[in-house]
Parts: sequence; structure tokens; C-alpha cells
Amino acid sequence: MYLCLSSPTPPVLWISDGAKLVFKKLSLSLVATSVLLSTSAQAHFQMVYTPDLLLDRGGEITLKTPFTHPAASGHVMSVEKPEQFFHVRKDKKTDLLPSLKPINWTSAENTGPAYEADVRLRGLGDNLFVYKTAPYMEEAEDIYIQQITKTIVNVGSLPTGWNDDLGLEAEIVPLTKPYAIYAGGSFTGVVKSEGQPVPFAEIEVEYVNYQPDMNANAFGQASSITPPADAFITMTMFADANGTFTFALPKAGQWGFCALGVGPKKEHNGKTLSQDAVIWVQAHPVK
Repeated sequence: MYLCLSSPTPPVLWISDGAKLVFKKLSLSLVATSVLLSTSAQAHFQMVYTPDLLLDRGGEITLKTPFTHPAASGHVMSVEKPEQFFHVRKDKKTDLLPSLKPINWTSAENTGPAYEADVRLRGLGDNLFVYKTAPYMEEAEDIYIQQITKTIVNVGSLPTGWNDDLGLEAEIVPLTKPYAIYAGGSFTGVVKSEGQPVPFAEIEVEYVNYQPDMNANAFGQASSITPPADAFITMTMFADANGTFTFALPKAGQWGFCALGVGPKKEHNGKTLSQDAVIWVQAHPVK
């Protein structure tokens, strides 16, 4: 079943249920509330950032984890220590929570708390990093947000599990190597919840438009691109009936995909919980 708002007067809610299509009239106040929630909830992205997702050799990398709005160098949100942070390589899982160190991250709007971790990558292959935030109370919407973020770093161009389904509560499983995409190419993924596809999942897309300064723990001052309109800051798309989506990446750099509210948990502390799946991918310039 899925829902769609259309714009006659009075407004109509179309409900698709298998082969049947019915509609119900809605009050203007309900429509206004729905629009407010769908727009104000946009653009929260938990980052697990390192500059390069494709490395020639192993060694130590640093991961930074601000919860922010990367396309606009926007507000850095104050979140508690994550519930989980772990590394998967060749089916071996390593807990990284003890490695996290608190930092402050600065955007164009504010400075807020975040974490960083230094991780040593040994051998060739894929390294899957998963970061599950503590629920964050979004006061403007009176809801909690919890994001489960996946960043995949490859060493030596040897694939060893980049498309593994980890069975997370909320997860985007890549069907395209997330670290080996040309600018102008496309990324395809499947939105899943506990291993099952999520039909028609709503997905937000943002470009890391302000290059992070790893030494200063801050977004850079200059943007990489100038969006033609505000609609391009946070773009929205929907997965198909099988939970699959494809998005073309017109610019080199890192891109984030966030599938909203796809996890099984819908409530926290008596309020609505949006349990989101996030994945980061990198497009490379054609030279």
C-alpha cells in the first residue's frame, strides 16, 4: 500500500491497495501538517567521512562523524555517543566503539559535537563501516531520528564484499561498487530492513558540497557547485516496488543517500521514531 496527495479542492488522498484505487477528502489542516513534516524533516545526514573511499594501499585512516547537512554546510546537530560502530571485513566484525574520540565539528552555521576514529586497514579488499546513532530528538518536528550509516572503503581495487547484506534494521545494499563510479555514471542500491526490500522507500540525496577539512574538523568555506535552486540542495526520489533505486552522479565527490523511516522501530520515548538508512558513495573525475 502507498499514499499520494493530489491537489484538487478539497484535497484528496489517493490510496493504492493492490488493484483498487480509492480516495478520501482531507482537511486543509491535515495537508498542511503532512507537508510540514515532509519538508522540515529533510536533509539530516549522519556522515562517516574519510576523504578517499578507494585506496591503493592499506594503513591508518581517520573517520569523522558529524550529524549535519553536508550540501549546505548546515547545522551540526548535538547527538549522544552512537549505539554501535563497527567494521566488517571478509565477514569478520570488529567493534570500533572504544576507538571513538569526541571532537567538535564546525559548519557555516555552528559548531557541534561529533566523533572521530583512527582505524588501521590491513590487507586488500573491502572495509564496511557501520555507525548507528543514538536516537536524536528533532524539536522542530517533535520526532526522534536514528540513522544507520554505511561507508565502504576499498584497498587495492580488490572486491571482497562491498555488496554484502548485513541484515541491518535499516540498510542500503549497493548494487554498484560505491567507491568505483565515474562522475556522470550512476549508483544503484536496494533499500532493505532486516534483509527484506522496502518497496517505494523515500530517499533523500545530498552532495558533500563543502570539502571537509580533516585537520580543522570543519567544512570548507567555498562550495564546489552552485545549485540552480533550493530544490537541488536535498533531492528526493523513491525506490521501486522492489526497493531498488538508481541515481546519476553528475559531479565528482561524495554523495549521500538516506532512506527515510525504513527501519522496524517506529517509536522512542513515546514519540515517533524515523529509523533511516544512509550510505555514502564516491564519484571520480574522468581524466
